[in-house]
Amino acid sequence: MFGGYPAAFEDAAPPQKTAATAGGRSAGRLKTDNRLDGNMAFSLSPETLKAHFARARVLVVGDVMLDRYWFGDVSRISPEAPVPVAKIGKTDQRAGGAANVARNVASLGGQAALLSVTGNDEAAGVLEGLMRQDGVAAHLVRDSEIATTVKLRVVARNQQLIRLDFEETPHREILDSVKDQYRALLPEYDVVVLSDYGKGGLLHVASMIEWARRAGKPVLIDPKGGDYEKYAGSTLLTPNRAELKEVAGSWRSEAELAEKARRLCRNLEFEALLLTRSEEGMTLFDGNEIINQPTRAQEVYDVSGAGDTVIASMGLGLAAGLSLPEAMHIANSAAGVVVAKLGTAVCPFDELAAALEKE
Repeated sequence: MFGGYPAAFEDAAPPQKTAATAGGRSAGRLKTDNRLDGNMAFSLSPETLKAHFARARVLVVGDVMLDRYWFGDVSRISPEAPVPVAKIGKTDQRAGGAANVARNVASLGGQAALLSVTGNDEAAGVLEGLMRQDGVAAHLVRDSEIATTVKLRVVARNQQLIRLDFEETPHREILDSVKDQYRALLPEYDVVVLSDYGKGGLLHVASMIEWARRAGKPVLIDPKGGDYEKYAGSTLLTPNRAELKEVAGSWRSEAELAEKARRLCRNLEFEALLLTRSEEGMTLFDGNEIINQPTRAQEVYDVSGAGDTVIASMGLGLAAGLSLPEAMHIANSAAGVVVAKLGTAVCPFDELAAALEKE
């Protein structure tokens, strides 16, 4: 059993979902039956959690990229310029952006689908292959006039020497076809995750949120940029500290932070906001309720991709019938697993279970 972890169900029937409330803020929220009094808590067994995850279906939409890594060693400075010379000994490539969100869902045992735009090139083929390998149903619409977004990192002695980015914005005609495919896929999934990396793939984000709300599907968003109005009506946003400050301004106290978060949720009709706070853990602002989760004590190796793991875990948790606080508990533990790994990484279910057992 997971030590002391409050669960909404223990060997219970599959979670039930309420229909959307027309025009109301509760539209798209996932509820769970079989709840008991708040003073009574059960520990959720790994077997039960795994079974609920296996039935949960998450549709991930957003910007994808291919993360390429060149690993080498540096022993001298170039005679051509004052820069290190890296002798490459190994290469690796991993799915990044929204594709990393989808693979995190699949790694935890959920049913994941990915909808995005790529170029019509070798990198797109690699991404499709990686998605098949990770058990993700990939719906990658190819735009023959752009290149797939690629981030190439040169790493020596576990230090990143340089990152080279290759990216182009998809064309509107292609994005219109993505919108149509989204509407077709939506009925098949329990939760929608929109992963915004600012690459142009979520041109129709407002319409996607509205359609999901009408269908009673929770919409979780990993935001980008200073305009949160386009995310109005979504169920949950997961900004980090820098992203929230860009929108709401800085704060001098926890009370001021809480007021800014509540105002943002109220003005833009977000059901809740999950603030990831690096070494300070994460804080969930859910109506008038504020819940803090401390960072899991461990050595941090690489934080890249941790936000993908957080929103993937939150989406899968809600699709499996967990409440927002319960899903946050899962997300915090999963993020603690991936920051101990190099580069964009995932948290397999057995590693999540082991992390929860230690609590």
